[in-house]
Amino acid sequence: QVHLVESGGGLVQAGGSLRLSCAASGLTFSTYGVGWFRQAPGKEREIVASINWSGARTSYADSVKGRFTISRDNAKNTVNLQMNSLKPEDTAVYYCAIRYHTDNPYWGQGTQVTVSS
Repeated sequence: QVHLVESGGGLVQAGGSLRLSCAASGLTFSTYGVGWFRQAPGKEREIVASINWSGARTSYADSVKGRFTISRDNAKNTVNLQMNSLKPEDTAVYYCAIRYHTDNPYWGQGTQVTVSS
């Protein structure tokens, strides 16, 4: 059974940093790309960053470019999202996902990030 577990969320002041982690089990993690998504209250879920299976290719939403960095450690089955210069508009529940572009995606339970002004 596939499990994705996010951690590292919390409350931080604007300008601060957080590091989110996504730990995967139950699948050959190193063969999958991974995406980080977020959903703010009253808004649709949006993709924030993604990384391919090897870590050689990454992409970011325009709203987080230059502030967020996605990385992965296939030996530890983890993907991290380093978030710097956080803004109140970054407040959301953050999710990691695999196979999110298919009819059978895997999602974590989410971790809350709250940025105070």
